[in-house]
Amino acid sequence: MVHALDRAPVPAGVLAGQGVLVTRPARQAGPFAQKLAALGATPVIFPAIAILPPADPAALARAHAALERYDFAVFVSANAAEFGAPPAGSWPAHLVALAPGPGTAEALAALGIADTRVPATTFDSEGLLALPLLADLRGKRIVIFRGDGGREHLADTLRARGGEVDHVACYRRAPPADVAGLDAAFEEGRITAVTVTASEGLGNLWSRIAEGTRASWRGCPTFVPHPRIATQAQSLGLQVVETAGGDAGIIAGLLDWVRAGGPKE
Repeated sequence: MVHALDRAPVPAGVLAGQGVLVTRPARQAGPFAQKLAALGATPVIFPAIAILPPADPAALARAHAALERYDFAVFVSANAAEFGAPPAGSWPAHLVALAPGPGTAEALAALGIADTRVPATTFDSEGLLALPLLADLRGKRIVIFRGDGGREHLADTLRARGGEVDHVACYRRAPPADVAGLDAAFEEGRITAVTVTASEGLGNLWSRIAEGTRASWRGCPTFVPHPRIATQAQSLGLQVVETAGGDAGIIAGLLDWVRAGGPKE
């Protein structure tokens, strides 16, 4: 596993010649692609998940109006932060925000929600549940901002600890409408490394791309920030590099890969 450790300054252009596939939803892809480009890489942006407004925007508005009644607010992803955060200046002072990782916390900070608590262990629901402040939730109210559907483990565990939990669907997910551009990018040899940050996104792409694209993808390293995604990617025959969470962890993995020799002919 590659960790984002303190490092000496990274030379500009160290990723020159690398075409890095960025599969994040469009709203998060830009900042990550800029970081890659600053290191000399050529980002190839192809969102694996389309993020759409919620089917019931009125429910989100009601949740914003009722924030004062909650003790904790959990945003399960950067998308949940960007689509679910309330209007600027309306965040109650007592309400504690929680996020599963630094990327989501950064998205909240950009929206004016500071001091977000993140896990100290793993950047996922299990890491959140390990936080001491969530150990005993008797008499506490929690609101979870997420996409439609999703895992119930977090909410079920919070309820088992005594909390009163509400869900708010603040966005919808959909697969990409067309993968012809991705097939072409692999066929033309423009991709030398792949980054995947969601199991659902990996499934969306793999089920739609051409068989030749699958073969080309198997020839590239796939950088993922979580064991669950790594397991899925390995089951598809991909060369998986598991990294630490967040942009820094994935970039550290890419840098280590290049320093170790990069693409193999």
